[in-house]
Amino acid sequence: MGLWNSINGWRTGRREKRRAHMETLGFCPDCAGRGFQHMPYSEAYFMAPLDCPGCNGTGSYETWEENNLM
Repeated sequence: MGLWNSINGWRTGRREKRRAHMETLGFCPDCAGRGFQHMPYSEAYFMAPLDCPGCNGTGSYETWEENNLM
């Protein structure tokens, strides 16, 4: 279990570091400020980009923070 806990701790730290960096830039951490989610496409399937559910398509950190209050 020690290895599992260290991996989870590393992932949590990495996620928090990214969130703090995006906060300083003012971008949504989910979509990196683009306002939409990039979906991998293939030759046989294409769909329009989806608005980011975290920031409702605005790309701003403030909107993301309002939507993610616990």
